[in-house]
Amino acid sequence: MAYFKTSDGLQLYYTDAGAGTPVLCLAGLTRNSRDFDYVAPALDGFRVITMDYRGRGKSDRAPHDTYAVPIEARDATELLDHLGLPAAAILGTSRGGLIAMVLAAATNDRLLGVCLNDIGPDLAPGGIEAIKTYLGRNPPQKTYAEAAGMRAAMMQGFCGVPESRWSEEVRKNYLETPRGLVVNYDPALREAVLEAGAQPAPDLWPLFDALEGLPLALIRGANSNLLTEATTAEMRRRRPDMIYANVPDRGHAPFLDEPAALEAIRQWLERLP
Repeated sequence: MAYFKTSDGLQLYYTDAGAGTPVLCLAGLTRNSRDFDYVAPALDGFRVITMDYRGRGKSDRAPHDTYAVPIEARDATELLDHLGLPAAAILGTSRGGLIAMVLAAATNDRLLGVCLNDIGPDLAPGGIEAIKTYLGRNPPQKTYAEAAGMRAAMMQGFCGVPESRWSEEVRKNYLETPRGLVVNYDPALREAVLEAGAQPAPDLWPLFDALEGLPLALIRGANSNLLTEATTAEMRRRRPDMIYANVPDRGHAPFLDEPAALEAIRQWLERLP
């Protein structure tokens, strides 16, 4: 297993496989590097890098006030430094897309392109509230089999997903212990999100506008409760060249192996320098 050390002394887990143009895959809020297992075959021919954010997966836990997008963006930059990469394309799911936008504003020259998975500069309150219902809380189910059924019922907007996929999902996101299932991240992440939510919401549109000039794609779950149609329309108005896919039967966020998502990713990869 590979780790790198951050400037504040944490050991963060990462993977680095393949050769070619580097694509850094950044996961959702509570997720980890396994998020991109499904899309990995479509990235053949590229150097695919993933990381577990601080406090997630196999990475060290940290003070909860460091579970913040700007600090996680710094961690991502330090990973590129560790690997000796001057720049990389970013495939960012949810939180990962926010990190990509922060990097575009702060260190645009480190980016080769960005593909956003069900995220934009305006987050729907209903989607945020839905995340708070489970964030930082261990599921009541005691086994993976029980949790797979729970996952299928809990994930709003997902239709036609086979049971095997939900079984894979719970194994990625929960750990089975003698006490039952526990979340595969620091539960204190909940405190970080709640404290951030108590502050006035910043205007993120300038961060999106900072993506100007970069190959850009947006993948949206057609039933997403976090990325609205209105926000999507404004993103497309500002970037008419943006590759766009609206993935049917998916909420927040698509798995990225759906045909519409794969086609958008294929087009985006072709545009990378």
